[in-house]
Amino acid sequence: MSKPSVVVFGGLNLAARALGTFLVPEQGEPLVSHLRFVDKYSVAPPTTYLGLKFPKLLEKSTVDYRQANLTIESHVSSSFDPPEGVPPFSYVFDLTGEIHISRPADMHIKQTALPAYLIGREANTRKVKSYVRFTTPYYETSLEKTAHTESEGLKPSNPSGTWYHEALRILANFEDLNLVILRPGLIYVTRSMLLGPVYRELGQEFKSLWSPGIRHNTIHVEDVAAAGWAAAEWMASKGRREANKEAGENIYFANDKAIVRTVEGCPDPAAKLTAPLFNLVDDTDTTLQTLTTVMGTTFGIKTSFHGLLHNTLAQMKIEEALEDINEMHMEAWTQVITKADPPVPNTPLTPYIEAFMLEKRSFAYKGGKVQKVLGYKLRHPQFGVDTIKGIIDSFKEEGIWPNVPGS
Repeated sequence: MSKPSVVVFGGLNLAARALGTFLVPEQGEPLVSHLRFVDKYSVAPPTTYLGLKFPKLLEKSTVDYRQANLTIESHVSSSFDPPEGVPPFSYVFDLTGEIHISRPADMHIKQTALPAYLIGREANTRKVKSYVRFTTPYYETSLEKTAHTESEGLKPSNPSGTWYHEALRILANFEDLNLVILRPGLIYVTRSMLLGPVYRELGQEFKSLWSPGIRHNTIHVEDVAAAGWAAAEWMASKGRREANKEAGENIYFANDKAIVRTVEGCPDPAAKLTAPLFNLVDDTDTTLQTLTTVMGTTFGIKTSFHGLLHNTLAQMKIEEALEDINEMHMEAWTQVITKADPPVPNTPLTPYIEAFMLEKRSFAYKGGKVQKVLGYKLRHPQFGVDTIKGIIDSFKEEGIWPNVPGS
């Protein structure tokens, strides 16, 4: 059986790079006949962080990269044209979308909704066998009482979540598009990993703002990649109609009717749309208690809840408090990375906190469907000290993590 030819849009973020090294491993047989990445950045010279393994991946003869503006129709269309001698791309992985949550709604429309429409429309025209869309967990979920299944009509929690969700409706509106949606929880590389060395350097106890039982359900990036592949293979074997019967969910409307009517590609708000949707979380049922306990154990610091930060925010505007907090964190982080042996002054990792990160928010999703329907087995079923140390070791290998006590 011939291997599929694959194109990955939004191909330079953490999950996309992990997907690439999963599909075409450094050692072993590739899963694909050809692999293309498409994104807005330059790779030679690089204008974004590429990691250690990704540049080596791009050196392989079966891998190519195309720089493109995915808000322009002609750029999207030409990105589907394979190199000479390569069969048409049959699997599409869509990891596009605006990642800066605090940006205004018009930017989310342009960078999330529009690329989804253009890529989905082209993929539909070209009759690809699988179209895997990765979405975000930014919905209003229960703080502590329950985790949510795929069938629940959750409200998107901010403009980013709203337009990522609208992108799902845009794609689901292509009835013949072999679409499958994955909704990962929080991918490891949390701020707690970075704040651990910071508070060790400060010699202070880390005090979390919100209560310990709030869910922040997690997933390892390697499971994001491997589950994405499992979803693609499953869809290719089923087709959209059969897949909808087995795993279809209502992709409900959750936006402003007046606005969506002005945005290209948005379906009618009254349209009833269905597509296969899978939550993707590990078995830990991670909470803030889990995160702080793992951080404390990993870095040898004391942790607790409701401390100085809570009192400060109660008395000051959040922007004013954040300025002081970030100044403290960044000064300590600078000390950590420059005093490390060897120093890592150019690391892309940062403990900088944006305002939305301090909102009282949960990420509460029930897993299990992806295992039951796709037969997928998690590679990293538990979030804990060992998994965090494994990621830290990989960062050290890349030369972006400080070699300091406690890590």
